[in-house]
Amino acid sequence: MRLALIAHDEKKPDLIEFAQNREDDLAHFDLTATGTTGKRLVDATDLDVERKQSGPLGGDMQIGAEIASEDCHGVVFLRDPLTAQPHEPDITALLRICDVHDVPLATNLASADAVLDELLYQLDVEFDPTE
Repeated sequence: MRLALIAHDEKKPDLIEFAQNREDDLAHFDLTATGTTGKRLVDATDLDVERKQSGPLGGDMQIGAEIASEDCHGVVFLRDPLTAQPHEPDITALLRICDVHDVPLATNLASADAVLDELLYQLDVEFDPTE
């Protein structure tokens, strides 16, 4: 099962901390990420992460294409709601393609935990959701 990890610049530290805290759980997935986020995840964890282009250079669209072809089964996209993004149309397209294809999408840490827990359940992986 493939899971995409994306974070805007101001949210990258939150995603790194999330990945470190849930590293054992994330290791059950084929992970992909946009460029800089993927590099930071690889540097901060022992996770194997396939890196796409940076979001503004098309990484969001590459992940969207995987969703459209049913090759991506969940997305954690920690967005910065307080900062305008120059590639906002790409972001909107990614969110829309998740909705169109009924792919679970988390945009904050609370929903990231919920999405990860549900995907683990679908994989039939034993986990303790209270940890």
